[in-house]
Parts: sequence; structure tokens; C-alpha cells
Amino acid sequence: MAAHDDDHDLGLPHDLGRLLSRRTALTLLGAAATAGLAGCDYLPFVGRAEAEIVGKGADGVECVAHPRETAGPFPADGSNRAHGTLANVLTDSGIVRADMRPNLDNSGAPAAGVELKFTLNLVDVSRSCAPLKDHAIYLWHCDAAGKYSIYDLPNATYLRAVGVTDAKGQMTLTTIVPGCYMGRYPHFHFEVYPSLAKATDYRNRLLTSQLAIPGDVCTAVYNSVPAYKASIAAFAKSPLERDGIFRDNTPKQLAAQTLAMTKAPDGSYGGTVTIGLQAA
Repeated sequence: MAAHDDDHDLGLPHDLGRLLSRRTALTLLGAAATAGLAGCDYLPFVGRAEAEIVGKGADGVECVAHPRETAGPFPADGSNRAHGTLANVLTDSGIVRADMRPNLDNSGAPAAGVELKFTLNLVDVSRSCAPLKDHAIYLWHCDAAGKYSIYDLPNATYLRAVGVTDAKGQMTLTTIVPGCYMGRYPHFHFEVYPSLAKATDYRNRLLTSQLAIPGDVCTAVYNSVPAYKASIAAFAKSPLERDGIFRDNTPKQLAAQTLAMTKAPDGSYGGTVTIGLQAA
């Protein structure tokens, strides 16, 4: 599969160059001011090669602050345009959902691929890994062929969803195992917001980061399911250790960013991941 026309996930300097050409200085200043107010206790901005920060719960289990990563050029969170139109699914009433596979208006065919149902656990690393309830998490990823809805596929809105954490700091989503495209290891993108009410504008985010898929799962899925045929060659040429995003992280950070996954008898997968927020 050929690489995306947009250079993807090349870090903050690259993203800033793209953004500065698209927004006025006034917009950027407003975004910075809003983020400073909305972020409250947390650090919302994208960073690289961050120091490893580890907390420990009352049960002795560690939690790791997720390093901040770029949202890339396909977030549809109101921060950029797709095909000349501002792309913001966060304002769509259909975005709050548990199943990411259908289009937001339920038209057309849902995203094809191997089912994955996974639970995200949101915790506060600074407060003994305490669960964070009533936070909103926006998650998006490419389809089995490595294409993103809205941007690569202007008539599709699938594989994007917002959920809200419960009293245990948990939310569960049903989606598909992401495909792979040239230059990136298979991954999810996500943004954490302080509440559902604030999850309508990217400037309110507390954390932007990414999640990795275990390599053995990618190998098994891509080589056995026809929908992932286009991902096989890209995956072979996109090892985790050379990925432009994940390679800067420590082993503990990378372990925290990688889903723990199990295969069910019917061929679907289940998974869990703990996302750590670090207080400023």
C-alpha cells in the first residue's frame, strides 16, 4: 500500500508547520489560552521523549503516565480541515457510542475487519493510580486497509467514537483491529477530556496520545483475513522499534501504551489498557 498523501505523525515541529499555514496567529493564541484554562491540573500539549513517571496504587500495582503524542493530520476534532471543510465529529450527537464500526449516521456498510472489544482504564498517576470517572475519551483509528474515515474516505465516518469513564474509571469500545499503512506501526489515537460537555473542542483536551497493537496479533490477523491484505506489506516494513512515535518512549511507557489482548474462540479479540494522566 502506498503511503498517505499527508505526512503522518512526524512530531510536533512538523505538525506546527502544517497548523501555522492553516490558522491565524489569533486562533493559536486563543487555543493556548483556552487550553491553559480547560486543562486545570493536567498537561494537555503534545511532547516528545518525556521522562518516565510511575505511580503505585494501594494494591501495589504500578501505573505509568502516558507520554503525549501528536494527533496526526486525521483527528477530525476541529483542529484542521478535510477536503476544504472543518472536520469536527466531536460536535456530532452520534459520536458518543460504544460501537465504533458503523458510520455515524448508520448509513452504508460498517468498517470491515476482525472485531476487537477493549476496555480503557483511566487513572491519575499522581494520586496513587486512582480511577478518574466522568472523563470523556475520544478514540479514532484507520480501517483494515489503513485508510482514515473523513480524510482518506470522505464518505465514511466510521472508527471514531467518544465514551465516558464510569465510577471505576473505565469505558469499553467495540471496534476492529486496526490495519497498517506505510511508515507507521499499527496504532490507535486518543484524546482525554475533563468531561463530556468539554469534549467538543480539541483545545479542551487533557492528553493526546496513542496506543500500539501487539505484533503477534497484527501478524495473525493480517495474514489470515482478506480485508487486511493491503496491510501485510506495510506491516513488514514498519517495525515498532523504528516507528517515529513509539521509538522515543521507555520500555515501561511503551508497555503501558500497548493493549493487552486475548483471542476468543470465535476469532474476535478482547483487550485492556490503562491510561495514566499526570497532574501538572
